Amino acid sequence: MSLPLHYLSLQQAGAQIARGELSPVALVQSCLARIARLDVSLHAFITLTADSALREAYQAESEIRAGRYLGPLHGIPICHKDMLLTAGVRTTAHSKLLENWIPDRDASVVTRLKQAGAISLGKAACHEFAFGSPGTDEAFPAARNPWNLDHMPGSSSSGSGAAVAAGMVMAATGTDTGGSVRHPAAACGIVGMKPTYGRVSLHGVIPLAPSMDHVGPMTRTVVDNALLLQAMAGHDAQDSHCAKREVPDYLEYVGLSMRGLRLGVPRRYIDGQPHAPEVLSAFSEAQRVLRSLGATLVDIDPPGLELAFDAGSRLIAYEASRYHEANLRDFPDKLGAPLRQRLALGAQCTQAQYQAALAQATMLRETYAKLFASGIDAVISPGREAPAETMAQLVSNPLGKRSVANRIYSVTGNPAITLPMGFSREGLPLALQIAAADFCEPRLYQIASAYEASAPWVGRHPD
Repeated sequence: MSLPLHYLSLQQAGAQIARGELSPVALVQSCLARIARLDVSLHAFITLTADSALREAYQAESEIRAGRYLGPLHGIPICHKDMLLTAGVRTTAHSKLLENWIPDRDASVVTRLKQAGAISLGKAACHEFAFGSPGTDEAFPAARNPWNLDHMPGSSSSGSGAAVAAGMVMAATGTDTGGSVRHPAAACGIVGMKPTYGRVSLHGVIPLAPSMDHVGPMTRTVVDNALLLQAMAGHDAQDSHCAKREVPDYLEYVGLSMRGLRLGVPRRYIDGQPHAPEVLSAFSEAQRVLRSLGATLVDIDPPGLELAFDAGSRLIAYEASRYHEANLRDFPDKLGAPLRQRLALGAQCTQAQYQAALAQATMLRETYAKLFASGIDAVISPGREAPAETMAQLVSNPLGKRSVANRIYSVTGNPAITLPMGFSREGLPLALQIAAADFCEPRLYQIASAYEASAPWVGRHPD
């Protein structure tokens, strides 16, 4: 059975566009129709740019017919998390404070994706300033999980995750400071990559915690993720933290054999976290699959893992509270209650406590650098401790401990990818997380693509 246009993979759609078999206009129209039907209840978008998207689709069609094909993203509909600046299109950070702000420039990532031919359909919902949480006083409706509207779609990059999973767009950008690309990817059953710190420019991205902020791609397949990161990555002189390193061809690693790779499993740490039984069962099956693909699994016990969540949380809270100090003082009525609460807690963090958290982060980075140097090619773990909780549970407990597994690599800066690992009894996605040494995104795509190819649920979509 042929897929509807909105559920083609980015790679499939791009190949059809390149061959002249699919019009970018038809593809954008299909996604806009999907948004019109679903977003009244899904709330994935804050700002929809339908008119400009259609103009760009006609332009892309004309360019391709004239032989000016830009590559696999040309004519592909995407969206951006509303933390990325977009010239002429409002950027709200899901906050009343910026409800009507229209920047005059694009974030560097937005520019790179435009240059690759991607077409933005608009700005996706998130948590307020990537740090708040859904509440009764928020500026815009909170995004919902397309697998079950009663459930949350993950943390901050929630609209991006929901839009990709529901077939509203073929890919999206997200930001990840404490897990906010990988967490919604896990909750929504898609692929989310947090690249190495500095691999993708942060210029033009509203900060949360600059020492831990990342931008990453969110897609429905591993290949699609590699295609998006290929366009996003690279040095940017406008971002002092952006690495001066060549960008490899990520697709070269997709589909390579895993035979001989050594995958670390932090068994004691995983056993010490409150995982749902069905998550542990799915993770056990994932390990079996990885072994069958030729990998060797090795139990590891990196010291200090139990410190990662609290250290990362303290760094985020301290840096966010300093960034928003004037906003909290001068415009408290423009900020949601969960955000005010988190910023107030961050303001209580002392310089000494912040320095102690930085020291813990440095120790963890060194620990993982030694681990990967010792011959461990990647580390695997569940991508989330349980299926997505309900929105009611999230609203009633906005400061709950979530994204524990994700937070480790936000602190260390190592690249980490989350992808589907099956489904719960209630039909909610479960997720696998894979992490590797700095700038080893190719290794992650190699492992993730091999695992994905062995998964029986590939091609399963919410509807």
